[in-house]
Amino acid sequence: MLRLNELKLPLDHAPEALRQAVIDRLGIADAELLDIQVFRRGYDARKKHAILLIYTLDVTLRDEAPVLARFARDPHVGATPDTRYRFVGRAAAGDARRPVVIGAGPCGLLAGLVLAQMGFRPIILERGKEVRARTKDTWALWRRSELNPESNVQFGEGGAGTFSDGKLYSQIKDPQHHGRKVLEEFVRAGAPEEILFLSKPHIGTFRLVQMVEHMRAEIEQLGGEYRFSSRVTDFLVETAGDGARQIRGVALADGSTIEADHVVLAIGHSARDTFEALLASGVYMEAKPFSVGFRIEHPQRMVNECRFGPSAGNKLLGAADYKLVHHGSDNRSVYSFCMCPGGTVVAATSEPGRVVTNGMSQYQRAERNANAAIVVGIEPERDYPEHVLAGMDFQRKLEQAAFVAGGGDYRAPAQTVGDFLAGRPSTSLGDVEPSYKPGVTPTDLAAFMPPFVIAAIREALPVFDRQIKGFARPDAVMTGVETRTSSPVRVKRGADGHSLNTRGLFPAGEGAGYAGGILSAGVDGIKMAEAVARSMLGLPAGLKSAA
Repeated sequence: MLRLNELKLPLDHAPEALRQAVIDRLGIADAELLDIQVFRRGYDARKKHAILLIYTLDVTLRDEAPVLARFARDPHVGATPDTRYRFVGRAAAGDARRPVVIGAGPCGLLAGLVLAQMGFRPIILERGKEVRARTKDTWALWRRSELNPESNVQFGEGGAGTFSDGKLYSQIKDPQHHGRKVLEEFVRAGAPEEILFLSKPHIGTFRLVQMVEHMRAEIEQLGGEYRFSSRVTDFLVETAGDGARQIRGVALADGSTIEADHVVLAIGHSARDTFEALLASGVYMEAKPFSVGFRIEHPQRMVNECRFGPSAGNKLLGAADYKLVHHGSDNRSVYSFCMCPGGTVVAATSEPGRVVTNGMSQYQRAERNANAAIVVGIEPERDYPEHVLAGMDFQRKLEQAAFVAGGGDYRAPAQTVGDFLAGRPSTSLGDVEPSYKPGVTPTDLAAFMPPFVIAAIREALPVFDRQIKGFARPDAVMTGVETRTSSPVRVKRGADGHSLNTRGLFPAGEGAGYAGGILSAGVDGIKMAEAVARSMLGLPAGLKSAA
């Protein structure tokens, strides 16, 4: 097949126009075109009155060679790449060793799945509950202000991505097409097939729950084992006479231990006690940048009209999203993060006495509001230079202050954009009704957030308003705080996947600082599963996948 990129057609084009466009683009006769498969479809909405669909197509021709020769210098025409996944190897028959995967979020899930598919029978440790019981605990916080510190938006089967918009796109480099493997596994587990070709695919919470269960069933069928409510409290490390360190297992909160020479660390960005345990065990890690800010809500209809003009409501476009960035006068970046079209703002804390916000959407993205985090980048050297876990302390301080400002019962502090820009506390809200549950308390967000964050967001909002008219509308509402944008540390690893100073420990995913979002976390989980397999099989590190 040939891959044809950047083929543009009007939003309302007739189905037969696609075939004709391919024929015209390649300069071939109709009889020469045997088949067309849509590999990806996106859109260009820069001209609201002339929105274009952008296709990447895989086409089958009667004779491809002369076409390839004619388009040899055209970057948009070439041979279709081979995206089939190839395992690095298979477990040896009778090998009793079992790798351990800590965490059952997207990273741990894909690491466990690929290890199971290679025959390694992984043990997956999850501090939270299985996904349906976890969902009930999460709703208890949203509906009754009852927090379970071990079963919530952050902890439990499926990870933090379960209660999110379910975005499945990323800007990571992926030369081995691991992202395709992630998407194909999701489709096999029940995700809609459209995620394989939409440029910005998403799933939504309810579908993610079912997918996670299907993937768990496959792992168990292949010999893998899940252990829920199994929180890791210590890492058992053996140190040789020359100082070389090797993981030998993990200790659990119930007092038991599990022996293992290969441990995938897929703990997510909120496992703060696990970060502390890693540090106490001597595992090398570094402080890294992250961002803090608030969730902002607008009517989704407003965003649709601003982005799509007269095409707002078109089923092919769906609910509009946005991505905004402003580089402030104090050399800090302000940007939108985790934008959730037609979604809700949710309570996402994992610790008592703290308030954390996040965004979530269902598959239909049909709620009245759009929401996104508006966050400010902070850096270890500039903002929390004290020690490697100072960023974690920074987050906790803001979350605790938000809890107090919200009323001390998991309500969140909120303020209208009009009041925020004017520097006055909100005493009431306007037409934009906040979606956060258990509820909000109108207040002054500047009372507990660092002044540099407030100043940067106040500078950015009018700039964003010039890009999306109404973004700074007085009755838009901001809810705080957003602190879990990414991990505050990076647990560094070498090119072979092993921790820099602890052999057999494979830091992975968001918690280790190597991913951001469901897709990139899944890809990193596959990479670390491959690294574990190479180590267990005695293969050279970095060996490409084999058939």
